[in-house]
Amino acid sequence: MAALAPAVAAIRVAVRRALVGLPTAGPVLVACSGGADSLALAAATAFVAPRLGRPAGLVTVDHGLQAGSAERAAAVARWAEETGFAPVESVRVYVAGRPGGPEGAAREARYQALAEAARRYGASALLTGHTRDDQAETVLLALARGSGPRGLAGMPPRRDLSGVPLLRPFLDVSREQTRRACAVLGFTPWEDPHNVDPSYARARVRADVLPALVAALGPAVLDNLARTARLVAADTTALDDLAAAALAEARVPTDGRAAGERPVSGGLVVTVLAGLAPALRTRVLHAWARELGAPAAALSHRHVAALDALVTDWRGQGAVYLPGALRVTRHDGLLVPV
Repeated sequence: MAALAPAVAAIRVAVRRALVGLPTAGPVLVACSGGADSLALAAATAFVAPRLGRPAGLVTVDHGLQAGSAERAAAVARWAEETGFAPVESVRVYVAGRPGGPEGAAREARYQALAEAARRYGASALLTGHTRDDQAETVLLALARGSGPRGLAGMPPRRDLSGVPLLRPFLDVSREQTRRACAVLGFTPWEDPHNVDPSYARARVRADVLPALVAALGPAVLDNLARTARLVAADTTALDDLAAAALAEARVPTDGRAAGERPVSGGLVVTVLAGLAPALRTRVLHAWARELGAPAAALSHRHVAALDALVTDWRGQGAVYLPGALRVTRHDGLLVPV
């Protein structure tokens, strides 16, 4: 028997690790664009999932942003059906008119479509093909944008997407391994022109910044950037847990609820906030602003810093304006929405 190619073995092992232990019996859905990463993911899932007693489906999203996108999506769907995926769905999304830049709008539309498909089919998990290289790019972009620890934590291997586990099995797999696996398996991946379009920041990082770093520091820099994301993510999770407890302690009980229970509305006690370490206090204020209804994508460092100034640099200043037409002011020793 011929030995299994190392790249094929790597993608199958990664998918198996992600799928083992999933609690529900619904199908796992692969998000597949037809590119090398998602095609390798689909191929590995088609092999692994049946051997774990799990059905596997596939969803491909047509963003309608390029000529021939509908034909590409239809070809991916046909391949998936021939490979044995069920269910298989091609979803057309509309990006125009969504907030944010082109990349952000397309990403929002894609994840919304994937979440809806996962709910329709009762999926036990949704899988995407983000690789170690994608993680390294994410960390570099976060550094450039001053995103702080949450940005440096990169993409988590697992997160909740509208009640469905979103899994990224390939965060320890290189992009080169997915390309080698596709070559061994006889696939011809689709090459997304956006990936080499210099008008996109991620494409510039991929084409220029990462190769320069590898040339200057060696190929281990990609693993080290991904490892940095894992380490920062662990620290961020611990701080977020502490911040959740601190937020409960700082709340003003309302509607007759006991201290520590989540109120319908109400304020935060300034003296409690002032006694927190800055790293905790800013997390508390960020979480509270989200709870009040501030959209995560629009809530920035300057908004949280303005809230923090109501606690640590109080000079009688007026209300802080938050995204979502929200206002917060300080009154009688409390931060309160108005």
